[in-house]
Formats: sequence, C-alpha cells, structure tokens
Amino acid sequence: MKAVVATEQGSADVFRLVDLPKPIPGAGQVLVRIRATSVNPIDTKVRKARLPMTPTSFPAVLGSDFAGTVDAVGPGVTRFAPMDDVFGFAGGFRSAEGDVPGALAEFAVFDADLMAKMPSNIDFRSAAALPLTATTAWKALFEKVTITPGSRVLISGGAGGVGYLAVQLANAAGADVVAVTRSEESSEAAISAGARVCVDLAGTTPQEIVENHAAGRGFDVILDTVGGATLDAAFQMIKPAGDIVTVVGAASHNLAPLYLKGANLHMVLVLVPIMFGMARPLQGQILERIAQLVDAGKLTPRLDPQRFGLDQTADAHRKLEAGEARGKLIIDL
Repeated sequence: MKAVVATEQGSADVFRLVDLPKPIPGAGQVLVRIRATSVNPIDTKVRKARLPMTPTSFPAVLGSDFAGTVDAVGPGVTRFAPMDDVFGFAGGFRSAEGDVPGALAEFAVFDADLMAKMPSNIDFRSAAALPLTATTAWKALFEKVTITPGSRVLISGGAGGVGYLAVQLANAAGADVVAVTRSEESSEAAISAGARVCVDLAGTTPQEIVENHAAGRGFDVILDTVGGATLDAAFQMIKPAGDIVTVVGAASHNLAPLYLKGANLHMVLVLVPIMFGMARPLQGQILERIAQLVDAGKLTPRLDPQRFGLDQTADAHRKLEAGEARGKLIIDL
C-alpha cells in the first residue's frame, strides 16, 4: 500500500511517499481503507518536537483524523462490519501500547473503541475534518462545564478548527455565544456558525467586552483555543465562580486574577484515551453523538477549498504552519 512517512523529526521536508505492507487487524481492531484525512496543529507538532504523544521512533506514519471504509475487523469487534463508513482519530501518536501508525496511508489499523460510523449526510472529506476538533469542543463544553439555555459563553478562535465547531455546539445548547476573532472573514464565519457577535481583543479591552456583551458581570463559560495573552484576557472576563476551559496549556500564566474571583480553570487533552488507554469507549460514544448532530444539521465543518493528495502532505503541513488555512485542510486518498 502507499503511505507517507516522516523519515525523522523536522520540517515538512521529512515526508516521503513509500510502499508499506498492508496491516492486519488484531483483537479489538478495525482495518480501515482511508479515504480522507485532515491536518491538525498537533500533527505538525509531533512532526517537529519530542512531546509525550510523539511516536518513539521514526520513520513514522502520522495523521490523526480519518474517514474511510471498513475493510476487515479483528476478533471481538461487533460494532463494525466490512463496508461500513467510519470516522475517528486513533493513530499517529504514541499510545499506552506503543506507537500507533496514523492515517497517512491507504490502509490503517485502529482500536475499534476510538471510532464511530460516519454521519450519513456528508462525504469523506467533511467527515475527516471533524473527529479531533469536534471531540475537543464536545469535551470542553459538555464534560468540563455545564451550559444551559441563556448561558453567556465566550469562545476564542471562533473561526478556528475547534472554535468554529464549539460555536455551533454552544449555540445548539441554547447559549448566548460571543466569539473572539481577528479578521472580517473569521467574524463572518463565526457569525454563520451561531455567534451573536464577534470581538477582537486587539481593538478593545477585556473590560469593555464584559461591559458590552456580558452585562458587566463576566461570562459564565469561556473556551480558550488560542492560549497565551488570550487566556490571560479570559481571566479578566470570567464571572466570579465561572469556568474557563483551555485546550492550549503550554505556557506560564499569573493565576491571581482567577483566584481572586474563585473561578475555575479546566484543561482538555483530547488524546488521553490514546496516550493512556483510558475511557476509550467514551471516545467512540462522543463521535456517535457528533454524527447525530451532523445528521440533524446542527454541526458542519469548515473546509479550506484547496485539495491535497497523499503526495502533497508536506504542502498541507506548510500551509497550516504558515497560518494560511481557511478551514480544515483535507488530504484525499
């Protein structure tokens, strides 16, 4: 089978198109004919840096998100059968059992617990854009905090991979959603996803945002997908005893503003089921719920219009790292 491997850690130049043996599923595993995969920031990070989830050895097949068709199932798998269309994120990282090859290949073997049947009303490209980002948004909004109709929710990066889906999920839950964006194009995308209004931290202060969009009290929930100074600003905009969830934790912050409000800070690392072997069936259940929302017309990914083939993987990585993506970057197989 054809596959793209990162020969070593480094720039996007390390990718090579090679021939590898077609894998065989073991107990509890599914062999998937990959139809599409997408590029996430974590995929570029494990390519470049030695992180806890980086494969232990190279060459390595990277690529976390996938959509495809079941080719075969291993012993003990009952949720899936050959010819089922499935999606998920289950490889391209170091797991509790060792390195798991990712989706940059014509075929891949994954843990059956880490995937679900695809939504019935979208194609493989759209399905491949959803798993990691939609699961991250779901865990942030519905596992870490409580959102009720009328909750004031601020989402940073409201047009980004996680933020765009989070706006839709919060809106579907009845929240009053304000999105933080940095361009007119991003604001239009976030508004189309369900944000009531968009704000730019470069052009206003956290205090002004609270006064104008959170009744002067602060937001009930803030989802931070940007980190850095944006997370610091969230400490200023959360209400007393409110909840901030961040998906970007690799920085130092002064927690005093948060402490003085008695507010809460939550972290989401969506790779925990893969890395530590914990709550794997829950990941499949979340993906099933996401598929239901897509089928109901309540959740839609935002795709960059440019198309990439497997042999153009390096170009897709370069475009994401250059900040030029206008939606999820999809690699078609």
